[in-house]
Amino acid sequence: MTDVQVLTVDDQPVFREAVRALIFSTPGFELAGEASSGAEALSAADRLHPDLVLLDVNLPDLDGFQVAERITAHNGAPAVVLTSSRDSSDFGPLVSGSGARGFISKGDLSGAAIAELL
Repeated sequence: MTDVQVLTVDDQPVFREAVRALIFSTPGFELAGEASSGAEALSAADRLHPDLVLLDVNLPDLDGFQVAERITAHNGAPAVVLTSSRDSSDFGPLVSGSGARGFISKGDLSGAAIAELL
């Protein structure tokens, strides 16, 4: 079985670094690439064809919900998991309406939490 290719999207370099460390230390996951904005995420998802996009809700150009909708709009699209430092209850139905598989708060992010949504 091949590793899950992950595209990490977050405007905070320190969070991308933390996710990179998490992915490298979790069997079954491999880093496909990183992006720091919604526009970069759309381009990278199209170019890299990841299995999973770990996507921050708050980006400087587009919000993560819009990006998730666009990424998941076609057949064969990668799974999208939204993240934020805020609690999922702050977003109500926006998560389910975005096409994302689910939401994990940044404080609860782990390989097991990601695998559970896949």
